[in-house]
Amino acid sequence: MLTTHRKQAILAALKRDGQVVAKTLSESFGVSEDTLRRDLRELAAEGRLQRVHGGALPASAAVGDMVQRQDIGTDAKRAIAMRAAAMILPGQVVILDGGTTCVQLARCLPPTLAITVVTHSPSVAVELAAHPLVDVLLIGGRLFKHSMVAVGASAVEAMAHIRADVYFMGVTGVHPTAGLSTGDLEEAYVKRALAARAAEVVVLASTEKLGAASPYVIADVDTVSSIVVDSGAPEAIRRQLRARGVDIVVA
Repeated sequence: MLTTHRKQAILAALKRDGQVVAKTLSESFGVSEDTLRRDLRELAAEGRLQRVHGGALPASAAVGDMVQRQDIGTDAKRAIAMRAAAMILPGQVVILDGGTTCVQLARCLPPTLAITVVTHSPSVAVELAAHPLVDVLLIGGRLFKHSMVAVGASAVEAMAHIRADVYFMGVTGVHPTAGLSTGDLEEAYVKRALAARAAEVVVLASTEKLGAASPYVIADVDTVSSIVVDSGAPEAIRRQLRARGVDIVVA
């Protein structure tokens, strides 16, 4: 089998099964594991998959910067944002993550809702600047321009003094076994720090992020309270996540 055809078969198996095992594929194609691992390395370099120990997972489509990502799944993200906004109770202290879905969530907060929002996202803070009843606490640090959020030691230190009712987390990958992931190491540290400061963690995940993985792990899926998905989320992924004890909320 030619390399091009073998790579197409790998991607087809990945789409069908949600993951591939290098040893199984090498036996199926009649090539060495070294050859198969080279195929996986090249596909990973092209952004077509995410390599893991022993094989590969689908790569997240949500890998661009804020400008690029704001045009991906717009309707789904708005539906998720509206459903998440309905979960917030008056008087709560709410942590809003960075990212396009959390910006949408900020836009969906009703003008009669009185809460405190803690965020390390200037974009979220700007969206809430005109909200009459939301008190905004903006966490500072080094600006990570790719995602427009504050990161670094000073941001993590500031979070240590917060106790929130709920944290709405943005991710680029949600996989039943590989967990929650993102494309930047410092972002992963910050998300873990924020999750530790909230009584409840709610993940916002549009369909392109489900069953996918990014390089940096945030946490296992069973460490969060619930995941809000859009109506297009595949039922198979929903079942797998529920089997891990996660409450799936459909927008």
